[in-house]
Amino acid sequence: MSDTREYLPSASNSITIRLKIQNRPGMLARVTSEIGEAGGNIGAIDIVRPGADELVRDITINTRSHDHAQTIVENIHEVDGVEVVNVSDRTFLLHIGGKLEVNSKSPLRTRDQLSMAYTPGVARVSEALHEAPEDAHRLTMKSNTVAVVSDGTAVLGLGDIGPQAAIPVMEGKGQLLKEFADVNGVPVCLDTTDVGEIVDTVERIAPIFGGINLEDIAAPRCFEIEDQLKERLDIPVFHDDQHGTAVVAVAALLNALKIVDKPLEDLKIVMVGIGAAGSAVTEMLLQMGAETIIGVDSSGPVTSERTDLDAAKQRYVQMTNPDVEAETLSGVMEDADVFIGLSGPNVIDENDLQRMARDPIVFAMANPTPEIMPEEAYPHVAVMATGRSDYPNQINNVLCFPGLFKGALNCRATDVTDEMKIAAAHAIAETIDPRSLTADYIIPSVFDQEVVQRVAAAVSEVAVEQGIARRHT
Repeated sequence: MSDTREYLPSASNSITIRLKIQNRPGMLARVTSEIGEAGGNIGAIDIVRPGADELVRDITINTRSHDHAQTIVENIHEVDGVEVVNVSDRTFLLHIGGKLEVNSKSPLRTRDQLSMAYTPGVARVSEALHEAPEDAHRLTMKSNTVAVVSDGTAVLGLGDIGPQAAIPVMEGKGQLLKEFADVNGVPVCLDTTDVGEIVDTVERIAPIFGGINLEDIAAPRCFEIEDQLKERLDIPVFHDDQHGTAVVAVAALLNALKIVDKPLEDLKIVMVGIGAAGSAVTEMLLQMGAETIIGVDSSGPVTSERTDLDAAKQRYVQMTNPDVEAETLSGVMEDADVFIGLSGPNVIDENDLQRMARDPIVFAMANPTPEIMPEEAYPHVAVMATGRSDYPNQINNVLCFPGLFKGALNCRATDVTDEMKIAAAHAIAETIDPRSLTADYIIPSVFDQEVVQRVAAAVSEVAVEQGIARRHT
């Protein structure tokens, strides 16, 4: 498969080129033609400085990759009468100085204001908290602040890149929390991969936070870290790579089943990729009534007959207990109703889809290249979803975690329970009016402002019902 099909030009790889162009007819057309022939998408053309002999223009171009951008720039260099003055990577420009900052909520312009915000007045508040520590939720930023914790071992599709390189991703998570739910997200990147050290460190910094969002921590450590922190802390602990993915995938599936008119309990579901996210999706579907889920890894179906399974995969077998005779992924796809992929690129093809049951549902969620490209899948499936933003039905965790934390913080929940996650999934699915539901619209946009409010309300309501809310809103 060609690179142009796998990686479409997008803003994530956009550049702005500043050019001096001789001021004569046809010159701009030559430049734009060169860009188009090289496969770039022009977003904007701006005049920076006009002149009698030459014009200085900024041209913004969406490209497929860094190498693709370099090729476009080199091609423009070859155009007579054009000088490349500067090339800016718009993504890197956005990250200069980081994406987050700390702002003061109250002005400090007078002596009185200073005396209340800091010494001597602040001592009265500290004394009150010493007497009643639970009031920290009311009198400090704890009530609306989440730690975004990572060790940098499983960052996006990059793998183990370390805590420094993970900072931009954790900043991004904090930015999403703030922009979508007005929750403060503080990046905490730890220079250790030891489970005990991570748990101890998070426990020690927990007093300032109302919740802990674990992020991009490799399996199986992520399971141990989450379990231990949930035992030690009285605030919500949520591993988004697992549970955020599960909530949004389940929300999408709930609506997809309305399209094909199939009950969850009757489905044969094939799950490819049974790491942290795949295990969480499986567990949530089983809790909601699914009965037949077959996990598949790179060696084939994960069954009790396999002797090469690690502890996590043995747990997966115990959870699913599949009755499988097939020895390959293609064999397992026979009569499957649903394919959920959280693995890697191009693991299934059109023949596999044709083996599936009527009106198959395919969630190919590997990024940036899914398990099967939508163009290949569309003729053979009833509903198609991916993890990409350039196709319909993007399964994106940002639909879950901002609202979930907002709801948990609002009611001062002590935990995030399975029932709260299920409520979040239903809230996301029900954001779409049934009259608007189509095969290309089973999951709301991440910019739908109703999503956060619905998820937050649903999560708070369940927390109150379960008796783990310290504040009734």
